[in-house]
Order: sequence, then structure tokens, then C-alpha cells
Amino acid sequence: MSIAIKVKKGLDIRISGAIAPGAQVPAAVTPSATIAITPEDFTGIIPKTEVHEGDAVKAGQPLFHSKADEALKVVSPVAGSVKAVVRGERRKIERFIVEVEPDGDAVSFDTADALTKPEAARALLLASGLWAMMRQRPYDIVPAAGAVARDIFVTGFDSAPLAWNRDSYTPDQLRQLEAGVKLLSLLTSGKVYLSRRSASVLPDIQGAEMVNVTGPHPASNAGTIIAAIRPVNKGETVFCLEIDTLLRIGALALTGKTDGTTIVAVTGSEVAQPQLVKAYIGSEIAPLIKDNIDADGRHHRIISGNVLTGVKVAADSYLRLPYRQITVIPEGDDVDEFMGWASFSPKKQSTSPSFPGHFSHKAFSPDARLLGGRRAMIMSGQYDKVFPMDILPEYLIKAILSKDIDRMEQLGIYEVAPEDFALAEYVDTSKLELQKIVREGLDYLRKELS
Repeated sequence: MSIAIKVKKGLDIRISGAIAPGAQVPAAVTPSATIAITPEDFTGIIPKTEVHEGDAVKAGQPLFHSKADEALKVVSPVAGSVKAVVRGERRKIERFIVEVEPDGDAVSFDTADALTKPEAARALLLASGLWAMMRQRPYDIVPAAGAVARDIFVTGFDSAPLAWNRDSYTPDQLRQLEAGVKLLSLLTSGKVYLSRRSASVLPDIQGAEMVNVTGPHPASNAGTIIAAIRPVNKGETVFCLEIDTLLRIGALALTGKTDGTTIVAVTGSEVAQPQLVKAYIGSEIAPLIKDNIDADGRHHRIISGNVLTGVKVAADSYLRLPYRQITVIPEGDDVDEFMGWASFSPKKQSTSPSFPGHFSHKAFSPDARLLGGRRAMIMSGQYDKVFPMDILPEYLIKAILSKDIDRMEQLGIYEVAPEDFALAEYVDTSKLELQKIVREGLDYLRKELS
């Protein structure tokens, strides 16, 4: 059985530098001397270290756990030795750096009852660190170790700018997906929903309620799917994860080993040859983009993720969660153009019909400039044009800024995550940091109601 959803509000941002259709995934892992895991990526977890510098670790061995709940762990994706536990201000742990030993040992997990008993399924996900790869609504945080899900939503595709989606699934991968769905179904009394494009190569997966989605970005966002099927009310909890995590869960259930690799799409207008690379989770950025950046003399912005929700990183930094995309675009700080942001050049991308670029169907090469100054919030209805959820986004943002908890609840804050406001932030003429505002609002609400 499947459900059909048509997303009418949204925006597909056309940027040059996409992966060519039919691109092949390399069989070998791109070498990386070290990997890094950043606790900040696991929202809701305050880390307490389980390793020290110089310690040897196996793939799947915990690096840290949550201070609030020792059962909630984040593990090393590779075998090797702990090179550094990097700390920042007030001794905040910024990252764990592990030197990679390609032929090192891996932890073998007991999977005997994981596909038949809920307690065993939960314990396996917690011990393997895959529980920390999921998120819950409300609050968009890693679920508590004892959290009970009303439903579980798996996003089977990515509609974000330049995102890569699989064009085929092997028989082994399909078995892993079925095993992953079977395991997840033990964690909820509701359903496991798996979304896909209507013309997707992903077939029906046994045990999952398939969701066929059409429409522009944010069609792939978990919030969009949840709002269209069964919104989250106060007191309810749903789990969200991506199909890559589902594959890892299935592989773990079938083999007892965690998969520490990922497929990374190297994309963007400043990439000489957009391509797919196989790498370790948390790999160094430099080997993945080596000799593949245009030598055009421009300053570059490297983003771990997509241009809407990704994190700005340095060339010598590391992949950040969700570990599947690198985007390279011009920084824009070395540009000197006539009329600046007000230029009527057809090469300038715009969502406004006042600019010629609005009517172009070609891919653009935008840079990272703000193109305007921050100003007072204008209630113009801009957000509504790209916000498909049945929520009043402008009023919700105002309620968050005023810390009005009752109003926030009435306006649907339990349904949203920062990524749901990424497009609204993109089109916002007030240049507000909407994703940051929503993140702070969710954290404030959780603190006040806990």
C-alpha cells in the first residue's frame, strides 16, 4: 500500500555543478589519514568522553556518550587510535579525531533477537551508535534512549540543491532495507513510512508504508512528509531518519557489524568535475576535493552539506553530519560588480520577477554573499510561498523571538525543525537567520518544559 503526496509550495534552486545522471560509485574508499566526529552534530547530546588521546579503538566502539543517559552513545566509524580530543572554550568538546587503520578490527554486535524482540532492537541501535543517527519531532534532537515513537518516518530521497539520489539498488541493499524496516517496526506501535519520488527506482519495501512524493524542495524534508500524513501534536513523539541510516541499520541486523562508509557527492559551480566518492564517515575534506576545484583565482566557500542547511568548513576540515555531500561555490568577497545586489544582470539568480534572472531556466553560479543588509522583519507573506506545511511561519518566528511558549505551541512549533525554514531564509528580504532562530526556540522550549 502507498500514499501519494503532492507538494505545491516550495522552490528548486538551480545551481550548476550537479552530479551527472548515471554516475558510478567507486568501489574503493578514498584514503583519509584521520576522521573526526563532532558532538555538535548530535543535537540534544551533551558529550562525556569514553576515550582518551592515544587509545586504540575498534570500528563501532563508543567515543562518547550522553551525560544525561549513558546508554546513548556515538561510536567511531573506523578502527585506529584516538589522535586528539579537541576542546574549545570552557573545555567544550569540539571533535574527536581518530587516526585511521584501514585493516583494523570492528566490534561484533549480538543481533540474535534484534529482529524479533523490541528490547533487543533498541539495545542494538543504542550500542552501535545508530540510534544517535536518528532525530525526533518535537525538538529535532537525538531521541532519548527510552523514547517511544508514535510513528517512524524514513526519507528515501533528497530534493535539496545538487543532492544526489541513488539510481539503483542492489539485491543486498534491498535485503538490508527490509531488515531495517523490520527492526524499526519493533520500536513503534504505529507505522514505518518510507518516502520516495513517484518515479523512483526504489521498489516497495516489505513492512513499510510507501509514500510517493511529487513537487519541489522541501518535498524530501521529514517535516513536509509528517505534516502531510499525520502532524505531531503536543505529547507525541515521532522518529525521523534517512535511507542511508536505514541501510546501515539493516546491514547491522544482518551482519552484526556497523558500516562506517558513506557516499559523498562532490558538487558545486566551482568543482571542475562533479563526482561521487566513497569515504569514511567524518573523513577529511582535502582528499575528497583534491585537484578538483576550478583554478579560476576566485575565493571559494566549501560547505559540508547543501547550500541551504550545510556547514561552512575549511579545506583542511572534516565532513559533518549527514556526511553525504560537499558543495563548493564562490565566496563572493572578491567580487566587484556594477550596482552590486541591485544589478539587473540576467546571470543573477532571483526569486523576484523584477529581475531578468527569474525567467531563466538555466543553472546559475551564485556566490555566498548576503546581497543586502539585515533589517526589521517585514510581514510580506514571502515565507508562505515556499513553506508547504499548514503553519503560519512568520507568526511562529515572531512567537519564538518573543519567547511566547503558548503562542509557539499554538502555531505548531512541535512540528518543525530548522531545515524546514531553510527556503524561507533563502527568500527572506529581511536577511534573518531563521534556522538559527528556530533552533534556539526549540532549545528554549525543551529547557522550559523539561
